Amino acid sequence: MSGAEEAGGGGPAAGPAGAVPAGVGVGAGPGAAAGPAAAALGEAAGPGIPDEAALAGARQLQEAAGDPDAPPKKRLRAAEAAEAAAAAVAAGSGKLEERLYSVLCCTVCLDLPKASVYQCTNGHLMCAGCFIHLLADARLKEEQATCPNCRCEISKSLCCRNLAVEKAVSELPSECGFCLRQFPRSLLERHQKEECQDRVTQCKYKRIGCPWHGPFHELTVHEAACAHPTKTGNELMEILDEMDQSHRKEMQLYNSIFSLLSFEKIGYTEVQFRPYRTDDFITRLYYETPRFTVLNQTWVLKARVNDSERNPNLSCKRTLSFQLLLKSKVTAPLECSFLLLKGPYDDVRISPVIYHFVFTNESNETDYVPLPIIDSVECNKLLAAKNINLRLFLFQIQK
Repeated sequence: MSGAEEAGGGGPAAGPAGAVPAGVGVGAGPGAAAGPAAAALGEAAGPGIPDEAALAGARQLQEAAGDPDAPPKKRLRAAEAAEAAAAAVAAGSGKLEERLYSVLCCTVCLDLPKASVYQCTNGHLMCAGCFIHLLADARLKEEQATCPNCRCEISKSLCCRNLAVEKAVSELPSECGFCLRQFPRSLLERHQKEECQDRVTQCKYKRIGCPWHGPFHELTVHEAACAHPTKTGNELMEILDEMDQSHRKEMQLYNSIFSLLSFEKIGYTEVQFRPYRTDDFITRLYYETPRFTVLNQTWVLKARVNDSERNPNLSCKRTLSFQLLLKSKVTAPLECSFLLLKGPYDDVRISPVIYHFVFTNESNETDYVPLPIIDSVECNKLLAAKNINLRLFLFQIQK
């Protein structure tokens, strides 16, 4: 019994003893919970109490914007000071850009280069177009090309590209011609072609005669109201006939080339035009190739600038024309078709044009025919080169 009582008494005694830690735990719980709560309240209250730096920044913003509680004269002076500061910053940046423009511009055309930049041995800059033009002018005048600033000799072997200037120019701001916004030159072309909302575009129904041209942001409205999709077939026949005519002209050239490629006797060779001078009092530049053999015959090609104009260096428009000469004797008339194309290592753009001629012993040279280059810039590229390298195709027509 006493053991049981001791056991029973021990149980209640143990209960309160075990409850004490629980009570301590419960008592400690609110204290522990109060700590994080107070910390959270402190963190929440912390941002609401501005520090000295925040107050100083707020005061500066109020002064810059103009305190509504301040007198009118003070607000006016603050606004004038802000405008003056903005104008000073803008003027400073404008002067820097102007200085960069004057430093990086081409010494010939005084404009910023749009592509490659070349420099003479003394570092004077020339854009690719002016550099080629100087070399072409020197070839026409039979002179050594020189730098317009320091008069040192320039050529493709003496001058080199300046990649640093090319990269610097590509980062300078330039104005979009449509929206008048400023963009780096490296991004301007893409913006004008793809992104500008004011760029000039055409209606998607232009193929059936819609003549509309306008800003891109008006395209959707125009196409929704365009009357061309509702036209009848008879109204569209005239437009389609014009399209067919232009398409037939393009296909005629390709069909002619394909038919010539089916001929039995075809020959081609690489030709090199070398510059020469006439024996006149005022010498004129002309080009001639060494003799070459194609289709078992001996030939020579000649070329001249602006149809032997007296002073082609004074003209901005420049062209090349050429003639084909048969140097060997023939026993029967030789009817041929021929065309000139660019050489395998040249970047000049030439449109293919097929010419026809019947060669005999009495009539062994063609008239001068135009070399179908795209424009005067491409002509200057040929004139600036030491030699002109092209490819000649000859097709013998057999009856």
